[in-house]
Amino acid sequence: MAEQQNNGGCTEESCAGCAHADSCSSRKEDFREPANQYSSIKKVIGVISGKGGVGKSLVTASLARRMREKGYEVGILDADITGPSIPKMYGVHEKAHGTEDSIVPCVAKDGTRIMSVNLLLEDEAAPVIWRGPIIAGVVKQFWTDVMWGDLDYLFVDMPPGTGDVPLTVFQSLPVDGVVIVTSPQDLVQMIVKKAVNMAEQMKIPVLGVVENYSYVTCPDCGKEIKVFGESHIEEIASGMGVPVLAKMPIDMKLAQAVEDEKFYETENPYFRDIEL
Repeated sequence: MAEQQNNGGCTEESCAGCAHADSCSSRKEDFREPANQYSSIKKVIGVISGKGGVGKSLVTASLARRMREKGYEVGILDADITGPSIPKMYGVHEKAHGTEDSIVPCVAKDGTRIMSVNLLLEDEAAPVIWRGPIIAGVVKQFWTDVMWGDLDYLFVDMPPGTGDVPLTVFQSLPVDGVVIVTSPQDLVQMIVKKAVNMAEQMKIPVLGVVENYSYVTCPDCGKEIKVFGESHIEEIASGMGVPVLAKMPIDMKLAQAVEDEKFYETENPYFRDIEL
């Protein structure tokens, strides 16, 4: 049996009861945390970006809204601990409350369940000045301690980059796939590659790429103005074997919905064809 393991011939059945199972080099260590006992979640989708300022939270909320419009039960885990924006987008300002063994998420007007550090702070404008391990621990608690209930989709809005929090999410949560958010700038190819490479190294499927700020439509003549230059996302994504899920322009209606804190009643027309 030991020789079979060293040659990479292990299966779950063959390893059962084996004295060498704990030390076998071909078995991948599983760091995933158990979900809260009151949670039953069918799909966990991470929303990531290689850099900040590309509208990742807008895409997260748009994906959540799309699934709500289709009749699914949806939650958003706001893992961007130092820059949380999801609650304000949905007009949620009350505090999350707890039971003896769980935290109850807040519920937006469209039924989306939301958990964010802003829902735990006395002052939601107070800065979160915590080191990486503490932030990562809070993200884990949002999975293990929050009573999500029955959800079809849980979207995880992650901070930009490839640091502690994305690593914690990929290792600790049963992530079914990630959506990468980017913009049409010169650095886009390198940024998308970094995000794709991280997901591949963590063995997480990349569901597709969403390009934000693709263009703005002139209100007078209807011409599409490429503010950040021509998009090359199709060829970049194709070269990496990743589909383009949507190309979003700068849309004042969506921006106004965020400012008015009424994203719960918004329909993102650029996401109509997205299936997850």
